[in-house]
Amino acid sequence: MRKSKLLAVAMSVMCAAALMTGCGSNGNAGSDTGSFSGGSASQPISVVSREDGSGTRGAFVELTGVEEKDADGNKVDNTTSNAIISNSTEIMMTTVSGDEYAIGYSSTGSLNDTVKALNVEGVEPTAANIKDGKYSLSRPFNIATKGTPGKLAQDFIDYIMSKDGQKVVEDNGYIASVDNAKAFKTAGESGKLVVAGSSSVTPVMEKLAEAYKKVNTKAEIEIQESDSTTGMTAAADGTCDIGMASRELEDSEKDKGLTSQAIALDGIAVIVNTQNDRTDISTDMVKKIFTGEVTDWNDVTE
Repeated sequence: MRKSKLLAVAMSVMCAAALMTGCGSNGNAGSDTGSFSGGSASQPISVVSREDGSGTRGAFVELTGVEEKDADGNKVDNTTSNAIISNSTEIMMTTVSGDEYAIGYSSTGSLNDTVKALNVEGVEPTAANIKDGKYSLSRPFNIATKGTPGKLAQDFIDYIMSKDGQKVVEDNGYIASVDNAKAFKTAGESGKLVVAGSSSVTPVMEKLAEAYKKVNTKAEIEIQESDSTTGMTAAADGTCDIGMASRELEDSEKDKGLTSQAIALDGIAVIVNTQNDRTDISTDMVKKIFTGEVTDWNDVTE
């Protein structure tokens, strides 16, 4: 009996302490911001962007209005100088997953459970919404060659654009660029191909190369991951057979004799840390964050 009374007194003291310190709450009570604990303390935003030359960055700043034209008509990327720069899709994901207050962007096809993708204008970045045009942040994945491709390069390109290759594209979370594609039959060409460029295109290109080599065992394919601009430069100067870009080609790149083909359609997801309770964001707010106009999560509205 005495033990029961002592236990009851102890429980009462613990509950009282919890009420006084707020330990019994979930940290979100009374929150109207939709992110983190909802407290009044400053929650500075860690803006994470890709490097210059990244096709994902180029498409992202254009689609969100972070890039604008100056008085002379020149494109100006207004990404805040305080942004943390990541040099690949993998580094972007790692950086955002390791910083509770981070926000960045990534190919939807590269998303995993280490980060959280936000709905943009209330639309979820799914393959169906991207294909239907409902999700506004989307861009093509392109390959580019200079002049007439070699026989092996053309055989691999034919595979990518075939029913078989486009199924690989879709199986890996991207959207096929070719409707009613035909089945593939290899010409059996032998040799080595070098494919270089975008880190966003690289994951699906690796899957395509792996599948192609099962059909044509005589082929060797080396994939060099960098960025879209480097890939286009390599294709133009002949140091690779096929360049990869996660954006449309620039006029200057076309002037060097490059021609492109869209192999897939991909979305760009706005990503945050998994501890962030926010689920939606507007395109205008994304612009304000990435240009440095809004710097604290407490000032973020949908």
